[in-house]
Amino acid sequence: MDFSFGPADSAFREGARAWLAQHTPRGGQPGYWERELGRGGWIGIGWGETAYGNRSAGLTQQVVWAEEYARAKAPPRTGHIGENLLAPTLLAHGTPAQKARFLPPIARGEELWCQGYSEPGAGSDLAGIRTVARRDGDTYRITGQKIWTSLAHEAQWCFVLARTEEGSRRHHGLSFLLVPMDQPGRIEVRPIRQMTGTSEFNEVFFDGAEARAEHLVGGEGNGWQVAMSLLALERGVSTLAQQIGFAAELERVVAQAVSGRAPGAGADPLDPVLRARLVAQWAELKVMRWNALRTLGGSGDAGAPSVAKLLWGGWHRRLGELAMAVRGTAAAVGPYDWDESRPYELDPLQHLFLFTRADTIYGGSDEIQRTIIAERVLGLPREVRVP
Repeated sequence: MDFSFGPADSAFREGARAWLAQHTPRGGQPGYWERELGRGGWIGIGWGETAYGNRSAGLTQQVVWAEEYARAKAPPRTGHIGENLLAPTLLAHGTPAQKARFLPPIARGEELWCQGYSEPGAGSDLAGIRTVARRDGDTYRITGQKIWTSLAHEAQWCFVLARTEEGSRRHHGLSFLLVPMDQPGRIEVRPIRQMTGTSEFNEVFFDGAEARAEHLVGGEGNGWQVAMSLLALERGVSTLAQQIGFAAELERVVAQAVSGRAPGAGADPLDPVLRARLVAQWAELKVMRWNALRTLGGSGDAGAPSVAKLLWGGWHRRLGELAMAVRGTAAAVGPYDWDESRPYELDPLQHLFLFTRADTIYGGSDEIQRTIIAERVLGLPREVRVP
């Protein structure tokens, strides 16, 4: 793809930068920021439709917005799942009534979503899910458990992949359901405490006797096709903003390496192995950016999303390891003296190291991505799966 910015993109950049400079908070609640973005029309700029209170932006302008957002150090988004995953899926597969019901609240930043895919017995093997949904009149009763559900403790809605055909196997008999999370006693959310001390992920339990869903997207039994089209959206414009965040983290690691000149402050920055690792990390980030720009807006390349995930997942994990290497033995010491009254705390680079251990697992593990590339791109024999 011939990817270049024009005069209209420069004007758009100036407008986005000015709005962010005026409105970006330096604190406060994430929910407030989502509503502020909604009032500015900045949620859903890539939907291709403007009937829901959102602006419309072309592909290059979406890249501009993502870059300016990252450069402004605006707060982390809590509405990403609804805006960038569910909304395009509804635009492609939803009914007019579903679009009218769900897209305006997403565009206003009023309703947050989570994704009910992974399960304890399936993990990245999406076709192996066992959550069941049985029709009961105009609704479905849902029984099962989801795990690693990001932001489930804050979301009002969850899109759930469940088995609606009794006796079905693998990718057959699945349906894509929209489930309200406010069902006390019917849906239980249990935060999962991580090594970092935070709990972004959750377990979600659905009580089949009472947990219900009224909205079915794409028709009963067509959940696999809907889910696959959604997964393709996970590697889009947002990866470019992600890379700007990566660049800021790399700068912090380089600064730490340079400060290591002080005796006992960390590793020797003149160490040739350490210098080579820093340079390689920088060069690989540049390659990731150009690869993202090369594939942006393309279609029909079954391996592009998997290649992107392999690249950034491994890169970010190595950056976490490098962050510890430049600190030397000081990396093992927390930011505060031990005190039983103080909560478990890490400094930013320690948090980076621990959190990035998961980068090659969540969002589809490296093993799953390599299998997709082997089967769908290279044409190698399909992996033998146990029923």
